[in-house]
Amino acid sequence: MPVDPTKTIYYRRARFTTRLPKSYRYALSHFWLEELEPDLYRIGITHFATRMLGDFVECEFQKTAGETIEPGMALGWIEGFKAVSDIYSVIDGEFVESNSLLATNPTFMDRDPYDRGWLYIARGTPDERVVDSQGYVAALDVAIDRILSQEQQEQKKC
Repeated sequence: MPVDPTKTIYYRRARFTTRLPKSYRYALSHFWLEELEPDLYRIGITHFATRMLGDFVECEFQKTAGETIEPGMALGWIEGFKAVSDIYSVIDGEFVESNSLLATNPTFMDRDPYDRGWLYIARGTPDERVVDSQGYVAALDVAIDRILSQEQQEQKKC
């Protein structure tokens, strides 16, 4: 999908760059939410999360359509070369579906995280801690500062 620069935040800090759709909402656990219609959301992981996990190998969901979900509930898992991570709900409501494209091509999460790489769709209310794009930029600043500080501490030990 072509990127409209008027609807996008271009973010760069240290060695990390990304683009963030302004209309999306973001969980501080690095999930994004796109409202498809009132109370219906497509959810994926941010580019920052994809960098932390590495290249994707596999993705699986344990929830099926119609099951009740709540914020913080594990819905499935993602396996990357660097780590395995649970996929958590950021919605209080109902699981609608997972992205079937990821079963055959999990690299969409890395190559196209804000479009074809979405994880699941849910109906309900976002977690109260979900923020807008500017709130997520502030959270990225904190996360990257923490990583840079840890790297500096490790360098001092060498």
